[in-house]
Amino acid sequence: MTQNRFHEGSGPSQRQLRVSELIRRTLAEVLARGDIHDPDLNRMSVTVGEVRISPDLKIATAYVLPLGGKGQEDLVKLLARNKGELRRIIGKKAGLKFTPDLRFQLDETFDQMDETRRMLSQDAVRRDLDT
Repeated sequence: MTQNRFHEGSGPSQRQLRVSELIRRTLAEVLARGDIHDPDLNRMSVTVGEVRISPDLKIATAYVLPLGGKGQEDLVKLLARNKGELRRIIGKKAGLKFTPDLRFQLDETFDQMDETRRMLSQDAVRRDLDT
């Protein structure tokens, strides 16, 4: 099989980025509107920070976080429990020929940003940055 000489594998392709963003927007919309038949999941406000898709477009990993940060473990379990219904709805609304398998992980981006801010606010680091 011929390799694409313009894409060296250093990051996701344009197609991956486009499909990931389409799935992210659709998933966020479905969760915000409460289109799922699970009252426990519909009670939660969910932030879908990012969706990453495998190069073959068969697996999509959604990075999610409950609004307010409470019930993180429950959220991942509820989403996994309703994965089939979410996949069906996303496939229908997004108009994808093949809908990828959905996986869910907690979005730790906000925790990482807080830790970076904390480190940068330390006196020793500030001295180094000022010189």
